[in-house]
Amino acid sequence: MQNQQIHSLLQEGQPLVTFIVTYYNLPMQMLCECIDSILALSLRPFEREVIIVDDGSEVSPMNGLMQYADDIVYVRQQNQGLSSARNRGISMATGQYIQFVDADDHLIQTPYEHCLDIIRYQSDADMVLFDFTSNKQQRQAVFNDQPPVSGTEYMRHNNIHGTAWGYLFRRLTLSELRFTPGIVHEDEEFTPQLLIRSECIYVTDAKAYYYHQRPNSITSALDEKSRDKRLDDTKDILLRLQQLCDRVSHDDRLALQRRIAQLTMDYLYNTIVQGRSRQMLDTRIDELRSHGLFPLPDRDYSKKYQWFRRMTGSSFGRTILINTLPLLKRER
Repeated sequence: MQNQQIHSLLQEGQPLVTFIVTYYNLPMQMLCECIDSILALSLRPFEREVIIVDDGSEVSPMNGLMQYADDIVYVRQQNQGLSSARNRGISMATGQYIQFVDADDHLIQTPYEHCLDIIRYQSDADMVLFDFTSNKQQRQAVFNDQPPVSGTEYMRHNNIHGTAWGYLFRRLTLSELRFTPGIVHEDEEFTPQLLIRSECIYVTDAKAYYYHQRPNSITSALDEKSRDKRLDDTKDILLRLQQLCDRVSHDDRLALQRRIAQLTMDYLYNTIVQGRSRQMLDTRIDELRSHGLFPLPDRDYSKKYQWFRRMTGSSFGRTILINTLPLLKRER
């Protein structure tokens, strides 16, 4: 099915969009709903490429995919994690644009059609940033778009969502950029680097993606080992982004510095609410300080950022945070 589908697509010409769907040990119903949401779009068969990357599931979904044999490319690999699965999809993609979709999520037709219209009629679009929802009853008919800007300019003045599925982007913009294998929150390293590569992005409030929140996912597991890996991986991402700042232009550096500060704030927040230990917080702050990542920069990024910076900047403020943030998180 895989080779036959690739040849069919190449004969018709280059697809407009390659959809890279990553799958691992999920109910077949979820995967089918995801694929159906892609096939329901107004793209003709030769305008789309749907690549399903099965990251070594215990049971292959291939039998359940036979109904889609003419519409998808299915590839199975040994379990190597989400980064490797997405990289595999990138290596196979032939479309002008790429859209990542997690197999337990799906696209929302009307708002996603709006995103497709942007790349159809705006030839300079390197990326479309759109919104998402976890409400299946969400309905939206009117969309508000911002004037196009460079990815660097947008990131300098806005907090961004790091999720890799939150944007539709031109494949050639990637160049050599890939996801770092074996880490959690790999999107947080990938997304800002893709943004500074994008000369023209269009931002819309279209809620084009349905995000299924799963309590047992690796990014929300509560055991100590999973928690420590999430925190350690985030710290390593911060250090790699910081190193990147020394190799980019002045404007790109300012954009990355804002993103690093936001991620550092998130890292400290997660250390507090997940670790609930003053000793752990102080240890991790000392690590950040040794790399020049603490105290948080004195910048007017947002009111939340300014408040959090002041609180973490003193011993008394950190005590208050340790005693209040975990309780507030539990109440939500």
